[in-house]
Amino acid sequence: MLTLFLYISALNRKIVLLQDFQPLCAIATTSIGADRLRSICQPNNPVWVPRSLSSIAGVQAYSGSLKSHVAELWQSHRAFVFCLATGAVVRIVAPLLQSKATDPAVVVVDEAGKFVVSLCGGHQGGADNLAKLISQLIDATPILTSASTSLGLPAVDLLGVPFGWHKGRGDWTEVSAAVVRGEPVQVIQEAGSTLWRSTASVRRSHLSFTPSPDATAEIWITPRLIQDARSRTPQIQWHPRVLWVGIGCERGTSRQLIEAAIWQVCRENQLAAEAIAGIATIDLKADEVGLVELCHAYDFPLRTFPAEILSAISVPNPSPVVEREVGTPSVAEAAALCACLNLPETKHHTDSDRNVTPKLLVSKQIFKPNTPTPDSSTGAQPCAPTTPDLTGAVTIAIAQSEIEYTGRIGKLFLVGIGPGAIEQITPAAKSAIATADAVIGYSLYIELIAALLQPQQVIETLPITQERQRAQRAIELAQWGLTVAVVSSGDCGIYGMAGVVMEELQAGDWDGNTPQVQVFPGITALQAAAARVGTPLMHDFCAISLSDLLTPWQVIEKRLIAAAMADFVTAIYNPRSQSRVQQLQIARDIFLQYRDPNTPVAIVRAAYRQDEQIYLTTLEKLLDLPVDMLSTVLIGNSSTRTYANWIITPRGYLGFVPEMKE
Repeated sequence: MLTLFLYISALNRKIVLLQDFQPLCAIATTSIGADRLRSICQPNNPVWVPRSLSSIAGVQAYSGSLKSHVAELWQSHRAFVFCLATGAVVRIVAPLLQSKATDPAVVVVDEAGKFVVSLCGGHQGGADNLAKLISQLIDATPILTSASTSLGLPAVDLLGVPFGWHKGRGDWTEVSAAVVRGEPVQVIQEAGSTLWRSTASVRRSHLSFTPSPDATAEIWITPRLIQDARSRTPQIQWHPRVLWVGIGCERGTSRQLIEAAIWQVCRENQLAAEAIAGIATIDLKADEVGLVELCHAYDFPLRTFPAEILSAISVPNPSPVVEREVGTPSVAEAAALCACLNLPETKHHTDSDRNVTPKLLVSKQIFKPNTPTPDSSTGAQPCAPTTPDLTGAVTIAIAQSEIEYTGRIGKLFLVGIGPGAIEQITPAAKSAIATADAVIGYSLYIELIAALLQPQQVIETLPITQERQRAQRAIELAQWGLTVAVVSSGDCGIYGMAGVVMEELQAGDWDGNTPQVQVFPGITALQAAAARVGTPLMHDFCAISLSDLLTPWQVIEKRLIAAAMADFVTAIYNPRSQSRVQQLQIARDIFLQYRDPNTPVAIVRAAYRQDEQIYLTTLEKLLDLPVDMLSTVLIGNSSTRTYANWIITPRGYLGFVPEMKE
């Protein structure tokens, strides 16, 4: 059972990169195309092929015309990947296209695997991101033609997607065009995270965050409905989900009455229904049918609190009657405020200069069956039937949180970038970096992967000694709902950030699922160093770090003695720093007690990088050469030898070759 569990878990980890595009449909019409797409797709995404190719393993055959088949799947899939001529794909999908806000992503891969074209749904459908992800997986060139993408400018129709914001009203086409033309665009942000302002795309743009009389367009980020008829400036509205609706109701109150009350309160207070984060109430109402049905219909989270928690919240309109009934003087107002304070993300500040003090926007209001049913001017469409069931009574209050609810399950990508050269990074690791919402790492490592970073990503660096702070920051962003790539040189699981992140998750009582975690291995420093000097690791070897920041020196010294006595080929990590210079000498002296002074030694600094340095020497002369924290030292065993500027460790110990029987 354990083996089966591990196998299933491995498949689940493979699906993570394409998870945002599920369900995904892959289509090929030739065997070459089918093989190409099979290398991209996951087990739950079989490649569709004509019935004539049904004998190919791992495919699913369709009957009839391809045009009819695509039409059948169009509404039920979020993305289509074709290995087909671009012109043919255009003719197939053209009759199906309706709106860029609702059309799925359409991507075309050529049979040679050289190009990946984002054909339709580049921004809102996610085709640009899907094309970039696939191109990294198969080492191809992505073809992206949208203006904001090619110019590295912010796509205004995607600004709030990572943070779970909802799009409101506006002239999205004209405002997008103003950004692309390089015109000054005024941003008025009244709610939501400001992390997006730090991205490279925003720095390249002419977005203004202070009043600008020359602005040709406006971007509103607000929980309010902006209805300024005097403005002639094109504008758009993003609505961060910061509104928590507190509800108290009689037992048996209908969903329709609760729904009608919420829309009326939003309309009367000029609040956008799209800005609603969720519903909050007392735990006695956790199974209230009307509330449960409402939350299910609108995908609202339902947060419930015990009376003793609610009674501790200060509210403007306490009620002795309510206190006698349920044990707290307030349900609606207290629950709305409590929901703002109870958000997981409020425990981990996402913007360091912000406090998390909720404010009550709407004091409690009581609605009964004779309350007029509102229209849909809030922007949300009520789901009530033609003859609504308005039974019961409901009390509504609305509070605003400082931190938005994203509604997303965060992901942590723990990525090893290898020795540093882009070509030494695995395709999966490249895709993880390129598709993340945020990338966190030591500044040097971020510089090494600059070519993989995207203009819209949040990039954060912390000094080399702040590994734990990096891990904590990554976790807090992932718990909030972002996809975060944490990068390490070499393999992230060998003296890298993966272990630190997992330790911090464990310390925070992580459930193993939220946030999701995937580890992307990389070429280790010892592998990279060995490859530059020959085959020194051909027999048993070990790795020992000389850094005593996290490991007591007594333990390190014991391991050095054991490795030297056992005749392991030994890779020395972190051999010497500016403040730590004696440890390498002690290590050399320990090995001299058990190894010949002429034992081959390699010092490889910054393997595969532009400033790479390689020295071949002996154990006796190890200290005569420059060694620093970017160096890896490889000490051979008793069989290791130097030949023509290469180091060779025989596969057979001490040169022993077993007798071969005929």
